[in-house]
Amino acid sequence: MWLPVSLNRPLVWMALIALPACVWVPDAALRMVSASLVAFGLWDAWNQIRQQYLRLQLTQDAIRLASDAIVISDVHNRVLTANPAFTQITGYESQEMIGRKLETLAAQRHDKAFYQSFWSTLKSTGRWEGEMWNRRKHGDEYPEWLKVRAVTDRRGKITHFISLFTDISSQKTRERDLRRIGYEDPLTGLPNRRRLHDLMSSRLRHLRAGESLDMALIDIDGLKSVNDSLGVEQGDRLLARFAQRLTGYMAGSVVGRLGGDEFMVIRTTTFDDHDKWVATLREHMSRPFEIKDQSLRLGLTIGSSRAPEDGSDSGVLFQRLESALYSAKRLGRNHSQRFRPALDKQDNPQLALVNDLRAALISGDQLELHYQTQHHPVTGDLVGMEALLRWRHPQDGMISPGDFIPLAERHGLMSELGSWVIEKACAQQAHWQNSGMPNVTVWINISALQLFQGDLETQLSSCLERYQLTPSQIGLELTESVLLDERAGDMGPRLQALRNQGYAIAIDDFGTGYSSLGYLKRLPVDKIKLDRAFIRELPHDQADAAIVTAVLAMAEGMGLDVVAEGVETQAQCQFLINAGCTLVQGFYFAKPLSAAELEQRWAPPIPAEEVS
Repeated sequence: MWLPVSLNRPLVWMALIALPACVWVPDAALRMVSASLVAFGLWDAWNQIRQQYLRLQLTQDAIRLASDAIVISDVHNRVLTANPAFTQITGYESQEMIGRKLETLAAQRHDKAFYQSFWSTLKSTGRWEGEMWNRRKHGDEYPEWLKVRAVTDRRGKITHFISLFTDISSQKTRERDLRRIGYEDPLTGLPNRRRLHDLMSSRLRHLRAGESLDMALIDIDGLKSVNDSLGVEQGDRLLARFAQRLTGYMAGSVVGRLGGDEFMVIRTTTFDDHDKWVATLREHMSRPFEIKDQSLRLGLTIGSSRAPEDGSDSGVLFQRLESALYSAKRLGRNHSQRFRPALDKQDNPQLALVNDLRAALISGDQLELHYQTQHHPVTGDLVGMEALLRWRHPQDGMISPGDFIPLAERHGLMSELGSWVIEKACAQQAHWQNSGMPNVTVWINISALQLFQGDLETQLSSCLERYQLTPSQIGLELTESVLLDERAGDMGPRLQALRNQGYAIAIDDFGTGYSSLGYLKRLPVDKIKLDRAFIRELPHDQADAAIVTAVLAMAEGMGLDVVAEGVETQAQCQFLINAGCTLVQGFYFAKPLSAAELEQRWAPPIPAEEVS
């Protein structure tokens, strides 16, 4: 490659003029002067060439170090040179490709129209950028992000092409994984709730005259007992086997898993045999499963509906299926219930709110986590914070958790809400630890549904791995009502396993249940949160004062920490200090704040030199 040399060099021109004088000028002194001028000119020319060579060498080194493939080709797109990254991506050595057209690498994934558009754009605008598929030396195809620029001479005629591309296989794989995670249940590979919503909408739109949709929501009874007796791994295996049998039996229909032990089936039919179809489905799926040398016969609770008789909107049909399932559960286990208008009338005042909550779960942009900090009552030091779910409705503003949490529990949305909270809290904790926020535990409230459906441990471990957190950075709060819920089974072994992994366990709203002391004695608990009902009238109410003092003394004897909730006044805080309480939470120190507000209060200040 020729080096660009500028002739705008006065010393060089003076040397060229002085060169004949060195020979023809008779005076020796003038010849010496002429020779000096020639020497200076040669030095200047050599220095120019050396600098240009150095620049060229640095440019070539930079191209060799580039992770993107760089190829220079002639006007016919024949390769002139390529950098080492080209070899790493394609498998072809640079020397193998010299003189060959780059089109020899093209994969057979683009049609003639694509290449016509490619060359038309490149020749008219001088550049092209986009995704293209190529083939490596060993034959496997890969996607690349390609940038091409045409090089022209002074007359505007194209003389060369410079191509720069990078392998985006890993990026495409991540995109596929994200799409799969967003629309596929990870355990069974079946469509999840979001995907089922889309599939139901599609089938409703394409219904022909005389066709109907039969839909069934299937809840497996007693799966928690299987997890307790055989282990969570065997419980997951049973769910996978159940999904396989259901998919095989309902070939040609839509089969999905909403979460936990709930499955959904959608079939398009021209027969008016809904009740018979549900009964046959129950009979087939109730046949024994062989798990770990044991024969298990499952009880099934089924809620069903039919479209368009029961509705033609997917959101409404989802709600009516859940109403039918809830009604069947109230009749006892192993029952079926088809949707009836009377069920809709029971839920009609709150139907819109349920549908809005379902839409909020799908979009994810209306739900928020606020955080209320926990403090040492004497010093005010930050010792922890509790994550609190908030719903900012686009029309109605902030909706109280007391209004939408019971609806979520009734209509089968609580598991999804709980999963959203865990994911969001872990992501926020990871962000805070990378931004210099105080390293304290974030406490998450756990519902009974998350426990008896058996997905809690798996989700916690996957979130911690994804966000590179340790179990000690996440605390789990369970109310006494959760511990008393028979659907969750014996909580002792599960809580002990979580505690052994490093999670801190707290009992929330302590004192409002019926067996507090019994649970404290046998459950692996690190902390109890004294309900605000006992704090509200302190220090004047003697009964509350006696209860608080007794609980603090008992906790100290059992080696448990106590968090007093609802501390709002200095008098309450001082009473708790005198009684020996070391952890408090309430408006006296801070109200629940958004993540951004919390960062403004507790994030370290930015150094002045960084601001400038």
